[in-house]
Amino acid sequence: MIETLFSLSLIVLLIAATISLLGTKTSYSKIARRISLVLATTASIFMLAFAAEILLTDGNYSVLAYQITPTFQFSFMVDRLAAFFLSIISIVSVAVSIYSIPYVEHEEHEDRKNLIVGLMCFFILSMLLVIASFSMFSFLFFWEIMALSSFLLVMTDFEKKETQKAGIFYFVMTHLSTLFLFFAFLFIYLQTGTFDIAAIRADPLVTSIAFGFLFLGFGIKAGIIPFHKWLPYAHPASPSNISALMSGVMIKVAIYGLVRFLFLLPLQTWWGILILAMGTLSAVLGVIYAIKEHDIKRLLAYHSIENIGIILIGVGLYVIFTVEGFQSIGMLALLGGLFHTLNHAIFKSLLFMTSGSIVNATGTRNIEEMGGLIKRMPKTAMLFLIGAVSISALPPFNGFISELMIFQTFFQSSVLSNSFLELLLLLALAVFALTSALAAACFVKAFGVTFLALPRSHEAKAAKESPKLMIIGSAILAGLCVVLGIFSSQIFGLLGFSIAVPNMLFIGVILAGFYGLIFLAMREIANRNERVTETWGCGYPMQNSKMEYTASGFSEPIVTILKGIFRTQKTSERSFHDDKKSVFKEGKAEIHLLKFFEERLYLPVANAVKKIAEKVNSMQRGDVDLHVAYGFVMIVILLLIIWWFA
Repeated sequence: MIETLFSLSLIVLLIAATISLLGTKTSYSKIARRISLVLATTASIFMLAFAAEILLTDGNYSVLAYQITPTFQFSFMVDRLAAFFLSIISIVSVAVSIYSIPYVEHEEHEDRKNLIVGLMCFFILSMLLVIASFSMFSFLFFWEIMALSSFLLVMTDFEKKETQKAGIFYFVMTHLSTLFLFFAFLFIYLQTGTFDIAAIRADPLVTSIAFGFLFLGFGIKAGIIPFHKWLPYAHPASPSNISALMSGVMIKVAIYGLVRFLFLLPLQTWWGILILAMGTLSAVLGVIYAIKEHDIKRLLAYHSIENIGIILIGVGLYVIFTVEGFQSIGMLALLGGLFHTLNHAIFKSLLFMTSGSIVNATGTRNIEEMGGLIKRMPKTAMLFLIGAVSISALPPFNGFISELMIFQTFFQSSVLSNSFLELLLLLALAVFALTSALAAACFVKAFGVTFLALPRSHEAKAAKESPKLMIIGSAILAGLCVVLGIFSSQIFGLLGFSIAVPNMLFIGVILAGFYGLIFLAMREIANRNERVTETWGCGYPMQNSKMEYTASGFSEPIVTILKGIFRTQKTSERSFHDDKKSVFKEGKAEIHLLKFFEERLYLPVANAVKKIAEKVNSMQRGDVDLHVAYGFVMIVILLLIIWWFA
């Protein structure tokens, strides 16, 4: 039965994709895509049941699907680690598939609706097969299908210049990731004659080179800094249901790949230091860049970089403590990182889905043009708030537990006998604490400016609540944010792990009672001395949206404090009623921030490549004899390479 669920899930997803694509530009296209989404939901439930069985029984499932040669084969193996990531993909896919039934109807171009659904099914299918792959050949094959299907989804609105720029960034970076993984697998094959990574255990230098290629390949796909720039472009350009899958799930596939190969390789201390350093850098810079954003989807994209950094902090601590001989502490860090992987998948998908509802209702991604949506979209507001509280790591929600586990690991750094490692962990702890505080501040801005006060545009004033299925899809993930937080200790116990985490059920009851008492007390006070009037507005008789806190105003103090990172430049224009400039008329102030990695890293490289390409292009305009000479030289070089490796 368990094997049947795995195969059935994949087959149903393939059927779902085919039905939707074949239904394009037909009279039954709407029915076809709805059937496809129902089938995708069903397939994801099947895969979730399969993964849950493996997790609860500590089982193992393997199958050889097809063999081209003994080296090149499509083989699959699912153990508890793979099952954990399969369950993450399945949970998010269920919610996104339900959400997509009404959401996809907002697409302006009718002929693209079925294409989005069909490619989404292929995208989910490819991610499942990457996780389940046992051979490097099948892993890389489905990795590339995952990359291509997601690229096509990013390019949905290909007419827009913003989408074209996002597509270029994503295409280059995702294939650079594939290239480094290919180098890693090829290097392993040339050193051992096999694609079995376990065969290179004996040589530390060889394993270090392999790790370097693997870390670059998976790091680029995960979006760690400085390879992160594709995220803030690709996520806003994609439909919001696809953004939820990409940010919530796809970048976690890279985390799976990294952890999987770390389990297979003999660990070295400097690997953990590198992972910890890159994770800490990604976490703090991710949240710092998120604070200055007013595009709600780009803000969430930067928070994906932050949370990938938090996950890598847990993985880096695991490597360091394990190599130093403290396996139990290392396991606490790894479980914290993996639990945060699950938590981030859930609350980030929830936030992208609710932000998609907001964008559909208001027609803009700029939170400066929103406001007052809590009265017009109360259900969406509540769901977004749950996601915001969860990502801010506040109790009793799930983000609090996973970050607490990583904090607990940091607090045990005194057991290390290496003073350098102790100092490194102390610095990383300080930065991690700063990251958590800045994340909370950022979502105070995001929720407050988006949902509270008065509407700042006609579209925000006319906004309406989302359809029921969009609410249900989001509510599934919101419920899990609560359940995984309150019942975290019971869930770990069910899986056979003894983790010292607070009893969140007790804390949840205490907090619920405390807030309930405050609510009742405020209502009682209001009933005793009821007075309905305008909020005090410093003497102004009527308030309007211009008197509200804006996103720019909220984040300006932090942007000013961190001006060394942002390279902040402030400009202002003022006009006066009189020549003596004594009576102010109107003015405008702007804050310009340097896009450091784009302007100082990516663009110089792109310009250099462009110049080289132009030079090569001019060389290719020669006569036929010159082209023959080029071909001869290349053949000689290839023969020398083959001879060298033979």
